[in-house]
Amino acid sequence: MPDLFRRDLPASVVVFLIAIPLSLGIAAASGAPLMAGLIAAVCGGLVAGALSGAPLQVSGPAAGLTVIVAGVVADFGWAGTAAVVALAGLVQIGLGAARLGRTALALSPAVVHGMLAGIGVVIALSQLHVVLGGEAQSHAPGNLLDLPAQILGSHTPSVLIGLLAGAIMLIWPKLVRTSLLPAALIAVVAATLTAMLAGLDVARVDLPDQPLDAIVLPSWPSASVGAIAIAVVTIALVASVESLLSAVAVDKLHEGRRARLNKELVAQGVANSVSGLLGGLPVTGVIVRSSANVAAGARTRASAIMHGIWVAAFVLLCAGLLEQIPLAALAAVLVVVGLRLVDLGHIRAYVRHRELPTYLVTALGVIAFDLLTGVALGMAVAALSMLWRVARCDIRSTEIRPGHWLVNVTGTACFIGSARLARELAALPEAHSVEVELHLDYLDHGAFETIRDWRDAYERTGGRVAVREVHDSWFHRATAGRLGSARSRPPRFLGSWSRWQAHDRGGRDAMAAGIDEFERSVAPLVRPHLAGLARAGQQPEQLFITCADSRVVPNLITGSGPGDLFCVRNVGNIVPVFGAPDSSVGAAIEYAVDVLGVSVITVCGHSGCGAVRAMMSGGAPLDTSLGRWLSKARTDVADDNEESCIAANVVQQLANLRTYPSVAAAITEGRLRLAGLYFDLAQTRMYTVDEEQGLQRPIPAA
Repeated sequence: MPDLFRRDLPASVVVFLIAIPLSLGIAAASGAPLMAGLIAAVCGGLVAGALSGAPLQVSGPAAGLTVIVAGVVADFGWAGTAAVVALAGLVQIGLGAARLGRTALALSPAVVHGMLAGIGVVIALSQLHVVLGGEAQSHAPGNLLDLPAQILGSHTPSVLIGLLAGAIMLIWPKLVRTSLLPAALIAVVAATLTAMLAGLDVARVDLPDQPLDAIVLPSWPSASVGAIAIAVVTIALVASVESLLSAVAVDKLHEGRRARLNKELVAQGVANSVSGLLGGLPVTGVIVRSSANVAAGARTRASAIMHGIWVAAFVLLCAGLLEQIPLAALAAVLVVVGLRLVDLGHIRAYVRHRELPTYLVTALGVIAFDLLTGVALGMAVAALSMLWRVARCDIRSTEIRPGHWLVNVTGTACFIGSARLARELAALPEAHSVEVELHLDYLDHGAFETIRDWRDAYERTGGRVAVREVHDSWFHRATAGRLGSARSRPPRFLGSWSRWQAHDRGGRDAMAAGIDEFERSVAPLVRPHLAGLARAGQQPEQLFITCADSRVVPNLITGSGPGDLFCVRNVGNIVPVFGAPDSSVGAAIEYAVDVLGVSVITVCGHSGCGAVRAMMSGGAPLDTSLGRWLSKARTDVADDNEESCIAANVVQQLANLRTYPSVAAAITEGRLRLAGLYFDLAQTRMYTVDEEQGLQRPIPAA
């Protein structure tokens, strides 16, 4: 109950202030009665909010469905569209009952975001005509072709109102950070007051005198069953995908209960059925309102429900205020909202992941044709890209020294690429020594025969061929007729240098052999990740302080990779107190906290620690560097139990960490925590160290 008044009530007011202008604008852009947008907002709050499987998600009319609804309204009229919305809700209920909620998330994100970007451009083009005092056409290409004439043509006072609202939408978020004053609300209020005070003759919101009497009940559309079914399924699927993606995104914004997607899908279906029966627009989960809800401090579903109550009360009691809003202001708000659906962050991500063609084809298909065509084209491109990647292998030939060649084959080797593989192998000079190194996740029979037949032919002409495999043994298992039964082998680079060096490196220097093995076996796998880190810079999650003992490998025992840990290693994992003469550890601590912004500092001790054993035996002489260093540990090792002394050393170093002002300040502000670990080498098991009791307790399995 305290959260209801302290958290949820204020958050509901914030969401209500965002919902009113957006609901009106989306209804206007969809060609629906303005009341339909408000009805959908009420149903999204009261019905979807009460039944939601994602309690902090806020539902209502969404810009992502504007293009679809506009087309359905043009084909079936508003009463027919309301019936389609109600039927779409039943389809969603069926999908949720069949537990297909997560199936919608299997759709490529590049297709989904490309679809939203295309919809955003279509909305912006159509509403820009309204801002300029004209009328929008039903298709984006027509709006684009008519735009130059509209810009150069005669303008009405509504243009000034639209430009004012659009400017506020762009500038306000940069000036005011609080979510209590949303930009859409400020833009509409400022534009409305300007129009009223200046006495401008502009088109305004027109609501019925008796809102309840103006509800348009659904009626069966006068169209073929096939056309109706396509409209129903389209609205149901797009609304479902948008709602589920929004729910997943909202989960990343808070630490509360995770979304139950099937329950959320049923809730959205019930809300859509109710909205359609009452003559409202389709309802979806909306990330803009949901993120504002979380940012405003909401804790439960009560916020979403109350926002629906505020919308209903405002429509019934204050309709006269809504009728003062210029339509150009709502159109300007939607222009900005539409353009924001083209997210540059998504574009950069798809460039990195090589999925930009899928994104662009989907977006351009939606703009040039329609939503279904755009999505179909995008899915086709995504499928072709996936097949190309699955069937693709990288082949590189290098002469490592005179008469000795190395051929690296990485990826998937299948019959589709056999011709290219055969050409690359046939290009090698005859009678040389060739090592074929396979980094494969799959090898089919066609590619296997290509390699085997080339090897046999090459050796008959006097050449020598050795086939080595990294991570798996597809080729050798196929040769032995055991392709389906053998297990994958662990990477050889996890073994010690001396073992595999003596086995197949001819006694070369261990360091040089290890570097060579890394570049041949590991580098192809980690190169894309390291290249990304090289561009973006390091952003480690934690500072990891551990012993210099050669048996302790931080990334191996923590299951982490490049870029995850900022490591400090020294004899005994010691942290000198702040102000100590040796400032190297202190510099690393301050850099990690103040510059890198790590959220965790971990001190990790280990069994058989030579430094602790030295302290237990009285320590090294103080006239030696080792003795002076161990004295900085400040650890009481009176206990004869080695494990207890190692744990006590970890606890003492955690205490020493707190003497650093930057660490103490970060802990006080809640952006940093300290952790102690103990690694048992013989058991290869990690334990946590309790600072108060100094005992080790096993880390629970996930």
